[in-house]
Amino acid sequence: MTNHVSQAQTPLLTALWKCAQESHAPFYTPGHKRGVGISPHLINVFGKSVFGADLPELTELDNLFAPQGVINEAQQLAAQAFGAARTWFLVNGSTCGIEAAILATCGAGDKIILPRNVHSSAIAGLILSGAIPVFINPEYDIILDIVHSITPHSVALALDQHPDAKAVLMVYPTYHGICGDVVSIANLVHEYNIPLILDEAHGAHFAFHPELPISGLAAGADICVQSIHKTLGAMTQASMLHVQGNRVNYDRISKALQLVQSTSPSYILMASLDAARAQMALHGKQLISQTLHLAHTARKAINKIPRLSVYDIPHHQGGKFKRVDPTRLTINISQLRITGFEADEILETQLGVRSELASLLNLTFIISIGNTKEDIDKLIQAFKALIVMAPVKSEDKINANTTKYLWDNLTTASNLLHISPRDAYFAATETLPFEQTYSRISAEIVCPYPPGIPVLMPGEIITKETLKYLREVKTLGGFLTGCADSTLKTLKVVA
Repeated sequence: MTNHVSQAQTPLLTALWKCAQESHAPFYTPGHKRGVGISPHLINVFGKSVFGADLPELTELDNLFAPQGVINEAQQLAAQAFGAARTWFLVNGSTCGIEAAILATCGAGDKIILPRNVHSSAIAGLILSGAIPVFINPEYDIILDIVHSITPHSVALALDQHPDAKAVLMVYPTYHGICGDVVSIANLVHEYNIPLILDEAHGAHFAFHPELPISGLAAGADICVQSIHKTLGAMTQASMLHVQGNRVNYDRISKALQLVQSTSPSYILMASLDAARAQMALHGKQLISQTLHLAHTARKAINKIPRLSVYDIPHHQGGKFKRVDPTRLTINISQLRITGFEADEILETQLGVRSELASLLNLTFIISIGNTKEDIDKLIQAFKALIVMAPVKSEDKINANTTKYLWDNLTTASNLLHISPRDAYFAATETLPFEQTYSRISAEIVCPYPPGIPVLMPGEIITKETLKYLREVKTLGGFLTGCADSTLKTLKVVA
């Protein structure tokens, strides 16, 4: 009962609202002075009250980097709700959490084992820390063009070959909701007495319902970074970093976060974390139950639509990958003989439905506590309309041979690190025509979608296979992120 009562409190949100209601002469930042000087255009769109709460580190509001008051209380409540020993609020998204986790566990020249399909924030962490990556290629479903997780076997091999590694990083769950065997991997990593870092950006909801996959902390991970805004009720950019156990130096986490977080943190973002925690601690099971019901309704209905299927882990993969997050719908549209990019455009421009992610063969949708029955009905009706509207083509534009070709070229092209990502990032660079970059050292990240895995990172040798792969992805309608020239006419290399 005491726990339930305490979780009903929102110390940071309450203090912020109280300060916003006080009458005093403000001679502190921000310059709009509690909304008085804000643009009328913003007031017309958002109203005025929210700007009154846009306050700095007033005495009553504590300090994010040395919390002793309401921020400290709010973070302690979050640690209790999510099952952590300690929790830090993040106002620069999970990006700064991943960077801080790497900075806190790895120094210059230290090895870190991580999957190839890491978020760009992990590459930034390598650049900031000077750590040396040991990449593991994740498993891949060639038929469905879906990248899975890393496996205990692949982690065991990497640890055996690199017993001096300082940490292991794992993406859990993947963008498609696929959950690797995190319990087994945590046990393997701990045999070497090093921490397991989880990029759990898409799994903040796991702790609040027994029908969801196991949460990273419950599975034994040492550091878990979660985007509370992605699947729960916080505002965009509001995330948390959780730790447990004695394999991580908590003081190093705090110091690393001081490097990568803003010194002017938004109290509105932090208050949204406080409120989202209370919401889930008190009502999480009920809210997730409703969400699961909506997801089940959508999955069942869409699976009945001809030429469409919702992804689930095949039985033969059950030993490698434990679960798919049931609130994540990845819908295969390959039998429509159009790409996922084309299907996404039709849904968006003509049918009023927007996905989270489009790829060659699939569309991925996030169903969360904010979705309604009306949303699900619209999604189902949109896909019924899509199969009628999809242009008729004589042959498949994409097939298993194509995706296998792309994957084979990706795995051939990767893992040719010549200098550290940090050294490449700070090296003098030059921009060359695409075809002239063969055998040069990449100075930038090049990440094509699909499959959303960096093909080039700073410090890697550019091979013929790499160039061929990138050309093919562009031809098939994919797009590139991370690089300066997304048209692929040029690439930036080390001079």
